[in-house]
Amino acid sequence: MEFAPIIKEIGRGAKGARSMDATQAEALFAALLDGLVPDMEVGAILLALRIKGETPEELAGFKAALDARTRQVDVPEGPCCVILPAYNGARKHPNLMPLVALLLARQNIPVLIQGRHDFDARVSPFKLLEALGVPTQSSLQEASGALATHRIASLRLDLIARGLDWLLSLRLRLGVRNCGHTLAKLLDPCKGRSVRVVPVTHPAFMDAMETLLAQERATALLMRGTEGEAYAAPRRRPRLLGLSHGIAEVLFEQAEFAGEETREEGCELEANAALIHNMLTGQTPVPQPILDQVSALADLARRA
Repeated sequence: MEFAPIIKEIGRGAKGARSMDATQAEALFAALLDGLVPDMEVGAILLALRIKGETPEELAGFKAALDARTRQVDVPEGPCCVILPAYNGARKHPNLMPLVALLLARQNIPVLIQGRHDFDARVSPFKLLEALGVPTQSSLQEASGALATHRIASLRLDLIARGLDWLLSLRLRLGVRNCGHTLAKLLDPCKGRSVRVVPVTHPAFMDAMETLLAQERATALLMRGTEGEAYAAPRRRPRLLGLSHGIAEVLFEQAEFAGEETREEGCELEANAALIHNMLTGQTPVPQPILDQVSALADLARRA
């Protein structure tokens, strides 16, 4: 595959660049994931796409390449498995993503947390999960067993999609995120038996993600993430858009909850874990936006 002609088209800047069709995008992303693109061309492609922005058609091609290289986890009989991406960690406020996962598992809804963490300035979501008694599994078989036994499992991205894990690792080298970070939130290691939570950081991506999920006839929850993590902000519930087999429905509109004070708590590991423990045991109220998110996901998982 020749990369210079592609770079010439996508690298003309935000206004002059031309987009790829889905077939070309799939071939290019497959080459990236398989390590077939030389280093200089990798940097040029990733930065050109970051400046240009990915179209829904390009994202569909990228996703097709990723699907072909995504290893799968077995889901026990019953409700579908909620997939929670974890790629950012806590920066200023408590990370309540593990609370969402544990509340769902209590309702017999299987939950798989997938991701990677390489932010020195943020608290790792995987260390937080371990502090709450949710270890990171070392294989897909272990994760399948944990889902069957405990209804909750955690996996590193490299065990699910090694090429994507490598692509995300380039953030440390290039200094900026790339298209792989968008695809990581769409990763489906339980295809046909999943409810993906897709937390969008930048509002401009919301429409593109909805279009792609609808085309896939996906079952998913599309929402604005909190500090990049897949949980509803305690004080401002984002709009929760549910998709059931590609059909979109607003499950909860955006709303303010001024009385919620959990965002004032520290994000340090011990304090964050203690806060979640207190919420699980009833000593501290669970924020209403979290209850709404859990309710929406449980409904989607049972419906699917």
